[in-house]
Amino acid sequence: MAKILIADDDVYIRELVTLFLRNEGFDILEAADGAEALALMEEAQVDLVILDVMMPHMDGWELCREIRRINTNIPLLMVTVKAETGHKVKGFELGTDDYLTKPFDPLELVMRVKALLKRAMVLSSQSIQLGGIVLDRRSFQVIRNGEKLNLPLKEFELLFKLANQPGQIFTREQLITQIWGTDYEGDDRTVDVHIKRLREKFAGDAQHFQIETARSLGYRLVIT
Repeated sequence: MAKILIADDDVYIRELVTLFLRNEGFDILEAADGAEALALMEEAQVDLVILDVMMPHMDGWELCREIRRINTNIPLLMVTVKAETGHKVKGFELGTDDYLTKPFDPLELVMRVKALLKRAMVLSSQSIQLGGIVLDRRSFQVIRNGEKLNLPLKEFELLFKLANQPGQIFTREQLITQIWGTDYEGDDRTVDVHIKRLREKFAGDAQHFQIETARSLGYRLVIT
């Protein structure tokens, strides 16, 4: 079950939110300020952060900024007594994903948490990491050690397909149908050509993965 961090200096709010989220099966971490929240995030894998704006030592604005500096994907739900539009805009500009104003209905908070986690799960399914290489299905980009590597669309789709199910053997016919489409009029040697190009481009990344030939069957990607 997902682990949620609650950063709020109001003990009552933390207890209330913890009660409702634990009843839904979530694991909860609590922090009384932004600095404590960051320290907890260094020690544990957190899936979502609920943060207040007005906190001592490090407020919600700074906490949001710091979290986004180290993690661009984790969902952030800002909870505050500030209802002005300007505060909402600032929160979204800093990277907040959703906004809830105190006093709030705990059941509404639970539903927003579930919605944010569901969206994050969908987005994460569009990204695959192979050691120092990240395949981003949303932008069709490959990031290798922080640098963008441009691949032709079919090469990217072929690599993503294999990486999405490591160890799974795909026949040439399956790859042709799933990547080039059922109306493709070429032959299955197209797959061989694209595999050869991928192997050449990632020859220096054998410590992360390799594309193996399954004799008389097809290809599979193996994480090394």
